[in-house]
Amino acid sequence: MPGSDGFLGLPPRSAGLTHVIDKGLGPRAVEDLLETAGDYVDIVKLGWGTGYVTQNLPRKLDIYRAFEKPVVPGGTFMEAVYARDKLDEYRRWLSDHGFTHVEISDGAVEIPRERKLELIDELARDFTVLSEVGSKDSSVEFTDAEWTRWLQEELSAGAWKVITEAREGATAGLFTREGDMRSGVVLSIAEVVDLRDVIFEAPTKSAQAWFVKVFGPEVNLGNIAPEEVIPLETLRLGLRADTLKEVLLHGERAAAS
Repeated sequence: MPGSDGFLGLPPRSAGLTHVIDKGLGPRAVEDLLETAGDYVDIVKLGWGTGYVTQNLPRKLDIYRAFEKPVVPGGTFMEAVYARDKLDEYRRWLSDHGFTHVEISDGAVEIPRERKLELIDELARDFTVLSEVGSKDSSVEFTDAEWTRWLQEELSAGAWKVITEAREGATAGLFTREGDMRSGVVLSIAEVVDLRDVIFEAPTKSAQAWFVKVFGPEVNLGNIAPEEVIPLETLRLGLRADTLKEVLLHGERAAAS
């Protein structure tokens, strides 16, 4: 609930998901995050393979579950599993640790298209699947048609949400090496894919503000650092100069440029 007494009369929290990246938080840091910003955390990703090497992982997961926050291992970990041909072992590891969500990506390891769709279908029978589209190699650019087709295919294969790659620093996928957004691709996606099904990775404030101004507070955003959860919520509510006019004062949506 925004504010202790709600004197600004702000609307209820938007439906937009905030997908947070945990790169190795300890249990006390997790508690601090959720006690301070838990209302604004919708799902947590254990970045890449960090969950595999985190000491006392069960205790950390118990805290997330106590706050009813779903946790998903990073997609790069799944790619390592695929490369090592350890899918059965991975499924056991997921079950042993009580994971209900799994991410499937192919940003670092080449997975044949049909096989990726098969993996989504297979894992969706037992887990909630988030799939990710986009390369972690900043020199790789896909066409608008490829982005939209692949996102649609993965949703049809059983993905709950599809994620657009950006990496931690917004330097790949929907972004150039220099951090410039490929806004034309984003707008093409928005024309074809239901935005409720898409999580746009937006690790930087400028990217977050752009998405909120163009698509509204209800846009799903991912790769949000723990310390950026509350700042993002202020962007969604128009409590930051970047979005105050568009959100709080109901001004015109920003031009999509």
